[in-house]
Amino acid sequence: MKGSPFTRLCRELSVLKNPSRADLHTHTTFSDGTHTTESLVERAIQAGLKAVAITDHDTTGAIELARSFANGRIEVIAGVEVTSEFRGHELHLLGYFVDRNDAPLEKVLAALRSGRRTRFLELARRVGVLDASVEKMVASLPESVALGRRNLAHLMIQRGIARNLHDAFSRVLCAKDLAGVPKLRWPVGEAIARIREAGGVCSWAHPPQGTDRIVLEELKSCGLQAVECEYPWPTRAQGRRLRELAESLDLAVTGGSDSHDPGPRSIGQRTVTMEQVDRIRSLCK
Repeated sequence: MKGSPFTRLCRELSVLKNPSRADLHTHTTFSDGTHTTESLVERAIQAGLKAVAITDHDTTGAIELARSFANGRIEVIAGVEVTSEFRGHELHLLGYFVDRNDAPLEKVLAALRSGRRTRFLELARRVGVLDASVEKMVASLPESVALGRRNLAHLMIQRGIARNLHDAFSRVLCAKDLAGVPKLRWPVGEAIARIREAGGVCSWAHPPQGTDRIVLEELKSCGLQAVECEYPWPTRAQGRRLRELAESLDLAVTGGSDSHDPGPRSIGQRTVTMEQVDRIRSLCK
């Protein structure tokens, strides 16, 4: 049964049997995750992984802290999940092996984080949780922290407005008046160029159901180098189809848990082999 405890156990045992694997999609408290950098690294080590990529939304702020804490016990890959736009819709780009000191990329990420803060405060106002304490909390956060709807959901739970994340999103955060709050998104071609100029490799995060060859060809023409084929919610058939499309277009394969917290999408639940990581690494400038 998909998503059952038995299925998760089988996946975890599979990883333990072959530890030469990596989780290339994770989030920390520097964006909308509840993993601290330290707890994320520890969980990745406990999962028997050889490498983990930290891919916070629109920030690379957690990378150096994670590497310092890892102290060589596990490879921490510098990643980022960039909010971009393609054909008028939001598209998330995963950048791997980026130079976090690259000024042009950091300028783009800083602008996206600023837009996220403005949007967060407007959403909080519409939900009814914005007050002086929330404004003070947001103002006290380092500029390297990228806020999102999941952060607001946790705040709603703390204030008793929602019972859990599912309740917050299904009942409140998906409402039409909230969907109309604009979100700053970088044109996909420019975002890909910035990531590649920063020495990174670009992958399309969690492609939606129905993704076809035409879309992937267009994104490849924009400079896309990889596609995420292993992530929590596609069916096996969809994952297999994405891999076939990636292979036919000579795109690298990426994958990961998209873990935000120690819940069902735990660190190491979805992985790729280190051979696949090396393929991605070979695409760096």
